[in-house]
Amino acid sequence: MRFFRLYQYLVPTLLFPFCYWLWLIRYNHDHRLTLLVLSIPIVFSYVVPGLGTNWLKIWEFNTRWRLVRFRPQHGFLFGTATSLFGLLCLGFPPRDFSALEIIRSGFVMGSVLAFWNWLYDVHAIRVGFLVVYNLAYSRHRGPEAIATEYCPVFFGIFGLCYGMAIRVCEYYLAELGRFDLYWLLLVSCHVFVLASPVVAYILLSLLTTGETGLRSFQDVSGNEDAVSAPQTPGGSVANRQESSPAQGTAR
Repeated sequence: MRFFRLYQYLVPTLLFPFCYWLWLIRYNHDHRLTLLVLSIPIVFSYVVPGLGTNWLKIWEFNTRWRLVRFRPQHGFLFGTATSLFGLLCLGFPPRDFSALEIIRSGFVMGSVLAFWNWLYDVHAIRVGFLVVYNLAYSRHRGPEAIATEYCPVFFGIFGLCYGMAIRVCEYYLAELGRFDLYWLLLVSCHVFVLASPVVAYILLSLLTTGETGLRSFQDVSGNEDAVSAPQTPGGSVANRQESSPAQGTAR
């Protein structure tokens, strides 16, 4: 637990300025391209987890400083770590900016982020720093099963889209110097990266469980029959057993 408590403050405080400097050097001191590339994971990790914690109530962080269930520094924490992976995985300039290179970059980023975010979330769930109220949680399955329900598809597709977005922006802005397309690229890349992982996660959840994956099981007892029981018109689960307090809830 101590690692996660320190990590969440040290990374955005110490590593974010260093990360910005590294991207700035990569792009020959071009702040516009640097800000665009760094803003993608930062905005993503404020919007999607923010909605997932405070609106859908699927995630909850067990930490002192929170905005309801969401830690305010999360965007800079995830954005810093993700963009550092981008620096390590995607060299610049690439051999070419072909469609194959763009897809390859996305595949590499998707594979790396899917694995490391899965590993991080497994340990965060195990020590109680992160609580995920998904279907696996309601069935009292372990941290690996809980994290596997969302991490590979969610972070894998995010990494795929982020890696492709980086290459597309580098091609038009660094290679061609088309800064007249800057705002179009910024908006389209953000929409692409925000929407694609969510849509992929929902589709996979529907195929594998029949659920959208957007339902919080915080108040469900964990009885599989209760989880799958039909709902009454008022929205309560018929014949549900009394729910026990959620284990691991942040204090």
